[in-house]
Amino acid sequence: MRVTIRGSGVAGLCVAAELAGRGHSITVTDPAGGPGAQSCSWWAGGMLAPDCEGFSAEEPVFRLGRAAADWWQAQGAEVHREGTLVVTLGRDRRELDIFARRTANHRWLDREGIASAEPQLAGRFDRALLMTKEAHLDPRAALLSLRDRLAARGVRFTTEATPADRVVDCTGLAASEALSDLRGVKGEMVVLRAPGVHLKRPVRLLHPRFPLYVVPRGDGVFMLGATQIESAERGRATVRSVMELLSAAYALDPAFAEAELAEIGADARPAFPDHLPRLTEAGGVLYVNGLFRHGFLLAPAMARMAAAVLDGQEKPELWHDHRA
Repeated sequence: MRVTIRGSGVAGLCVAAELAGRGHSITVTDPAGGPGAQSCSWWAGGMLAPDCEGFSAEEPVFRLGRAAADWWQAQGAEVHREGTLVVTLGRDRRELDIFARRTANHRWLDREGIASAEPQLAGRFDRALLMTKEAHLDPRAALLSLRDRLAARGVRFTTEATPADRVVDCTGLAASEALSDLRGVKGEMVVLRAPGVHLKRPVRLLHPRFPLYVVPRGDGVFMLGATQIESAERGRATVRSVMELLSAAYALDPAFAEAELAEIGADARPAFPDHLPRLTEAGGVLYVNGLFRHGFLLAPAMARMAAAVLDGQEKPELWHDHRA
C-alpha cells in the first residue's frame, strides 16, 4: 500500500517506521522537508518516564508508555536507562510523600543514597525517589537518526503532496480545522551549558508553583522544562516562565548560576480535552494527534495502532469516532 504521512515530527516518523516495517511504501511530506523546529517535538525534554507521568496522567499514558524505551532503542536511538531522580526542597517534603503514594517502580534514597546516585547533589537533599525503570534520550538526535534510518530503508521525504492509497495526518495543531476539539498547550524550555554540573539522569524538582525537570544532554548541556500554559501561541517564551525555570534550577543546585544560557524555546503541544491522544478518521484521512506532552513516550504506541488500522485490524483502544 502507498501511504503518505503528513508531518515529520515524532508522530509522523514513528508511524513511518511502523508502516515501513510492515512493507508499505511510505512518503513523508513536510513543508520543511524533515524534522526540525517547525514541530513541537523538536522542543521536547526526551524523558521516557511513564511512572512519573502516572502521578497525574490517565492510565493509558503510563501503561502504553512503558514500551517506549525499548521501541526507541530498537530504532537505533541512544537511550539512557538511568531512571529519574525526584526531589523536593525542605519546605515541600509532603509533595514527595504524595508523589510516592501515587506512582510505582521507585525506591527511596537517603542522603547517602543520593550522594551515590548523583554526587552533584550530595548534601543538598536528605531523601529522594529513584524511579528505577525510566529512561531518557536526546529528542533532536533521535528524530534525525530515525529520519536517516527511514530514508535508508526507502522512505521518501518531500515538501509536496504526493498520490497515495491512504493518508495519515500527524501535523499536530495544523490539523485543528479538521479536529475541532484540538487545542494548544504551550510549553517553554531553556537549554543551559553548565560544564560544572554533572548529572547522569533526569532530575525532577517537585514544587507547588513551578515544578522543574532537568534533563542531561551530554557534554555539560542540560534542558530545563515543565511550563504548561493554556495557549496555542508558538515560539515566544515569556520572561516570567524563563525566570521561574532558572530560579528552580538554582534552587536545585546553585552551580547552575554559572551556566551559559544557550537556548530559549517555546511551542504549543496539541491536546484533546482528556489529554489523551487519539486516532480518528475524517474525510478519508487517518489522524494521529493529541500527544500533548507525551510525544516520545506515546508516539510508538500510537504508531502501532495506526499501522493496525491501515492493515484492517480492529479499531484500537484510543480510537475516537469523528464528529463534524
